[in-house]
Amino acid sequence: MRLPQNPPPWQNALNEVIQKNLLSEFFEFGRQESLRTDRYLHWDDFRHRVTTEPEALSVEEKWAALRMNRNTRSQNTALVDEKANPFTFFLTQKAFENLHEIDLYCGGGLGVTDDGVIHPQTRDRYYVDSLIEEALTSSQLEGAVVTRSEARDMIRCKRPPTTNHEKMVLNNYQTMRFLSELKSEPLTPELILQIHKRVTSGTLDDPGQEGRLRLPHENVRVEDEESGEIFHIPPVADRLPERMNQLCAFANETGMNGFLHPVIRSIIVHFWIAYDHPFVDGNGRTARALFYWSMLKHGFWLAEFFSISHEILKAPKQYYRSFLHTETDGNDLNYFINHQLVIICQSISSLRKYIRKKQSEIDSIRAHLGPKGDFNHRQLALLKHALKHPFGRYTVTSHQNSHGVSYQTAKNDLDSLFAKKLLARGKDGKAFVYSPVRELVSLLEN
Repeated sequence: MRLPQNPPPWQNALNEVIQKNLLSEFFEFGRQESLRTDRYLHWDDFRHRVTTEPEALSVEEKWAALRMNRNTRSQNTALVDEKANPFTFFLTQKAFENLHEIDLYCGGGLGVTDDGVIHPQTRDRYYVDSLIEEALTSSQLEGAVVTRSEARDMIRCKRPPTTNHEKMVLNNYQTMRFLSELKSEPLTPELILQIHKRVTSGTLDDPGQEGRLRLPHENVRVEDEESGEIFHIPPVADRLPERMNQLCAFANETGMNGFLHPVIRSIIVHFWIAYDHPFVDGNGRTARALFYWSMLKHGFWLAEFFSISHEILKAPKQYYRSFLHTETDGNDLNYFINHQLVIICQSISSLRKYIRKKQSEIDSIRAHLGPKGDFNHRQLALLKHALKHPFGRYTVTSHQNSHGVSYQTAKNDLDSLFAKKLLARGKDGKAFVYSPVRELVSLLEN
């Protein structure tokens, strides 16, 4: 990935417009471009995609018209750069639409969406699945090489991690569970350090870097791994304690003037940690974890069930580019905010599709088995998995962790399927291991 080209000083182009007496064309172009809902272009893209009309204005002058329009609509945030220049944003029409969708599906106190996406009886199962997905993909964004099946096997069966990459996934999973317990707690520098220690425990070359801010001699840079080109130099280490306090005040809405939508606040918290890069390593994982903490704190309960990292991983360069566009265009946070709003909406959509698919599969099996099948939703989920994985292995612990139930409930589920001769039972050491019987398909059909 390359560093985007910095925009030209728009004030110089404005002076040219005034001298050529083209202010009416200038303001009309800025107005028309600002009305577009399909894009929010950085200069690096704008210079290639700008329309030829009106011909009287150069590309630089058209950019100046757009930039001036954006500036007049923007408001400052509490986040500032090294020169004390504030980061700014304003809500575009598309942002309003995305926020409405997030409010509609992500908030409220019912615990069930309008189409029954999160059923009370299957809530725990989807909760575990979503935590595993976020833990895995957040780790993969940081370079972890772990497959989805390996991650699920490790977490559900409580298998100790065998590599640093698996340890990273397990740390993320345990941290996400920890965040759910903290959603009513205020954010403090100590809590940020605790979260960082949790996500990095046992994965850093120097264990002494876990749960502490970087030191002045630790020169952290964000750079391209192949070319070595520097993308970002974070604020100096000496200022980090002060900036951490400012971040916590912002996250806790201390001394707040006016209203800031909680989702926008959560996104800015995400950006803030990534921008300050307060740790030697683990900044991205900590930033995304704090985004979830903020969403849950503000009552967006569905955030426990969707994975933004899953969506980011589909196009990671767009994620990283949104940081660069913000920093290279006068601290305009709209690039990052707009990208994250789309990511959140995509995450919600993916969750809804996933759960509808899973529910449909279970309903299909239930209908096929008939009313005399006498299987609960956990057993149906296991049977569905067993039909696709005839050599699958299930333990009481893995079944317990998959559905968030007690050990005895999980054991009863498996023993019942064994009694119905749908599962075989053997031993691995002292633990019972259950597996699908060879004739499972025909037994279910009959």
